[in-house]
Amino acid sequence: MNTSELNSFIVILIYGSLVLLSLLKIVNPLKVNRKANFCFGIFLFLWSSFWMDEVLFLITGSVVEFHSLFLVKLIQYFTPIFFYFSVLFYTNPSFTFKIKDLKFLFLPIVFSGCLIGMALGYKDPFESLSIILILVQALFYTGLSYITIRKHQKKIQKFSSNTEGIDLNWLEYIILVLLAVNIIYVIYNLFYDPKSLNFFINAVFLLVIYCVGYYSLKQKEIYPLEEKQRKELISIDEEQDSEDVKKKLIPDEELARIKSQLETIMTTEKPYLDSELNLIKLAELLSVSTHHLSYVINTGFGKNFFQYINEFRVEYAKILLRKDSKLSILGIAYESGFNSKTSFNTTFKKLTGQTPSEFKK
Repeated sequence: MNTSELNSFIVILIYGSLVLLSLLKIVNPLKVNRKANFCFGIFLFLWSSFWMDEVLFLITGSVVEFHSLFLVKLIQYFTPIFFYFSVLFYTNPSFTFKIKDLKFLFLPIVFSGCLIGMALGYKDPFESLSIILILVQALFYTGLSYITIRKHQKKIQKFSSNTEGIDLNWLEYIILVLLAVNIIYVIYNLFYDPKSLNFFINAVFLLVIYCVGYYSLKQKEIYPLEEKQRKELISIDEEQDSEDVKKKLIPDEELARIKSQLETIMTTEKPYLDSELNLIKLAELLSVSTHHLSYVINTGFGKNFFQYINEFRVEYAKILLRKDSKLSILGIAYESGFNSKTSFNTTFKKLTGQTPSEFKK
């Protein structure tokens, strides 16, 4: 099998993998992150269309300019938008579209105008403008997606003690790939050649797509399924850190009472040993609202929920590490409330400056 034949095989794998993965995400048999998975499935299907020219070439044996069709160009233009929508729903499953969100249609409408202009024979000015619009849209939505994920990663530390698996790190890597895809797409349209997406680029894409499949199918539900709890957690945002909110939320006497009660429970009942501990569970133990508890941890201790709980876990792990225990490092991690060795090592080193193994020695 020569390079050309191997490239054809990889193209078929890419297209088939993306179509199959898009179907799995849209059907969503596990019924998790429903809106996000639906949008991500649409994104994957649109992504697969960038290989249609090559697939049709392999089927028919002649060059089929699938990419040049008006409707195809317009639909492909929505690829980064659907990626952003998936990020939006992963980070906020309660998000609903409003009239003001018609702004998302602005660039597609302008782009469709360019396509109509080219179809009418005004190719020279509109072709350059359409390429600029493709770049602008790609950069805008991938940048917006990246910022949204970063905000999400800070936000989940306000209610979760273990962020691994819900921090959407894998989507950050997809953003870099999406940028690369759009750059290749622009080059592909400027210097069109059925073989422009060569063997090496396609091989890289195939590996990336397999990684996308693995992490996207592995992604668990980020927020509780119960509507009231989900809305409570989503409403806890960075604005709670402002001085105005701190003065208004609860009186100092109430803050001191809850703070004292929290310290007692953390010492006696050790709820931090539960790897699934979150703000809701701890608030129920204290019989206070999640907003009040978040405020107390924020204001009373100057930390977020993630930092507060994991400091207790690290201190408990130190005790186990000092003992002549038969437990492995992974065993100590689980005993201390961590749900993986990676999160244990990362958090332990951040708080102590040493890895658990170094501390034990």
